[in-house]
Amino acid sequence: MPSRLSRRALLRGLTAATAAATLATALTACGGESDAATTTTDKAGTVTIGQLSNGAARKTTLKAAEVESISAKLPAGVRESGKLVIGVGALPDGFPPLAYIGEDQKTLTGAEPDFARLVAAVLGLEPELKNSTWENMFVGVDSGKVDIAFANITDTEERKRKYDFASYRKDDIGFETTKKSTWTFDGDYRALAGLTVAVDNGTNQEKILLEWQAKLKKEGKQLTVKHFASKNATYLALTGGKIDAYLSANPGVAYHVTQTADTPNATRSAGTYSGAGESLQGLIAATTKKGRGLAAPVAEAVNHLIEDGTYAQWLAAWNLSDEAVAKSEVNPPGLPLDNS
Repeated sequence: MPSRLSRRALLRGLTAATAAATLATALTACGGESDAATTTTDKAGTVTIGQLSNGAARKTTLKAAEVESISAKLPAGVRESGKLVIGVGALPDGFPPLAYIGEDQKTLTGAEPDFARLVAAVLGLEPELKNSTWENMFVGVDSGKVDIAFANITDTEERKRKYDFASYRKDDIGFETTKKSTWTFDGDYRALAGLTVAVDNGTNQEKILLEWQAKLKKEGKQLTVKHFASKNATYLALTGGKIDAYLSANPGVAYHVTQTADTPNATRSAGTYSGAGESLQGLIAATTKKGRGLAAPVAEAVNHLIEDGTYAQWLAAWNLSDEAVAKSEVNPPGLPLDNS
């Protein structure tokens, strides 16, 4: 996640139905946490991706068996417990398609819990998902009540003072256009010259877009930046031709594309860009307490899933293939302290 603010922008993509369902779960949670109806257990050796996703994912059953050469490297306490306690900070509103309450209005679903379950399977552990607020998720990791968090957490140098990371996905922002549009962003800000682009106020993507606007102005070119009061207003402007593109957190773009696919107002992704800016690829990482000894075996589990093709199938099911990484790394370079 490029910043706490950009995560808020992603949260604003929640549909009204999902918001109501998630709020109901939040109201029943004690102390900002819920572990009821958050674990979907398949038969041994399989994990079903996209269950109860309400159309956000293509339901896919994947094989994921324990790799003993990896599970043997787990900390003794975790290995002996037989379970992996996984934190997901999706209360109260959720952030589709990554983590939200599913169509049954009680079960936690999303790309993040699905991937956590795949990793747990490779480690030979039973996944136990705990859904909490963003802040309480970190409290759980700090206290040891949560082994590891999978919750769209960006690897930053500031966070590495307290946590160890195992990266598994790019942290990108993305452009969304109408399906009929031929415009594509290739990573060069000059492709934005002459366009009108919407962005949410106070987000990381707004910061980047305004920097590009300033560069273009110095070159004698114009980029018009628009802000709207809500995502609905933004999408109406997009489909109505009042703006050329919308810059948002890339998973939110992926989610909206799936939701409009069979409608007259279908949209598409028009390109991505690192949430960390030009000099560094931002990374999303599994997060564990520093020195816990979990990051290395988790990274090995992720790399096993990458190598056998399961990882690519997971991303494709959630329309997030453009966020694939070549390999998982333990504590890779993160957002610098002046941009954490």
